[in-house]
Amino acid sequence: MAHYKAADSKREQFRRYLEKSGVLDTLTKVLVALYEEPEKPTSALDFLKHHLGAATPENPEIELLRLELAEMKEKYEATVEENKKLKAKKSPKTDKKLDRQV
Repeated sequence: MAHYKAADSKREQFRRYLEKSGVLDTLTKVLVALYEEPEKPTSALDFLKHHLGAATPENPEIELLRLELAEMKEKYEATVEENKKLKAKKSPKTDKKLDRQV
């Protein structure tokens, strides 16, 4: 009987831990969202993973990488535009001079 009470006490401690850390509340919200979903997803597990992943706080390093990616995309687009302009600017005479040198 003492063993049963010890296990019960551990369960209660764990439940309080989950409650204090917000795990129970977050799980409840995600499960309610799944329940209220008009068209149930084919994979409930993927739904849970997606919604639980959105609930995690954003890592500052990830935000920096997103900013860097956006900056690199802008530089890439500018380089592509510059390349197009240079190709359009290039005259046929320049091509003939290059052909003679080869």
